Amino acid sequence: MKRLNRNHLKYLAIVAMVVDHVAWAFVPTVSLLGQLMHLFGRLTGPLMAFFLAEGYAHTRDVKKYALRLGIFALLSWVPFSLFETWRPFYPLFGVIYTLFLGLLAVWLWDKAKLPVWVKALAVAALCFLSRWGDWPIFDVLWPLAFFLFRDDEKKKWTAYCLISLLILQYILGLTPWWRGIFQLGVFLVPLLVHFCYNGESGSRAPFHKWFFYVFYPAHLLVLYALKLLYYSGY
Repeated sequence: MKRLNRNHLKYLAIVAMVVDHVAWAFVPTVSLLGQLMHLFGRLTGPLMAFFLAEGYAHTRDVKKYALRLGIFALLSWVPFSLFETWRPFYPLFGVIYTLFLGLLAVWLWDKAKLPVWVKALAVAALCFLSRWGDWPIFDVLWPLAFFLFRDDEKKKWTAYCLISLLILQYILGLTPWWRGIFQLGVFLVPLLVHFCYNGESGSRAPFHKWFFYVFYPAHLLVLYALKLLYYSGY
């Protein structure tokens, strides 16, 4: 069954992201269709976190990796802000921003010569900063767990599930339970990776490396334009 390589799963995450964003824009969350679309969309954040940790472990230049994430987090600010709030400079920065913080968390924990308690405080600060991004806290702690337990599948996915349970317990406590059923979709990711991912990278063509960075802000702008047309009555 393990026929999906890294590129396949990355594009699956992108499709899930688009479906999720279309649902947020046009489909009532409490409807069956809305719940199913968001359930599928829950694949995006975990898969991005998973490949962020793998990317850190295999990159030859972490500084360039961080710079790339930082630049596209900034470029995605206005598109994400428009999509979410209709305002161009609202302080919401999208998932690339949160992944950037996640990369900093992994990098700091791996390389910084600091006491563990200082590292923990720094990661907590990054989690706080992630409140202005998409997938807040999740995409800071998940990459860290994936990196720390990358050689132990059982510990890796146990840590992932514990982090997910703790954060979702808080999130689901803030809304009626029936609105948040779709959040359980994050627990499909361990099954998807375990049974379908073959550990191979697939083609290393630059297109696969850059597609998401360009597509992310572009699709947000397209969806914002469609929202303008839809809600203006055209």
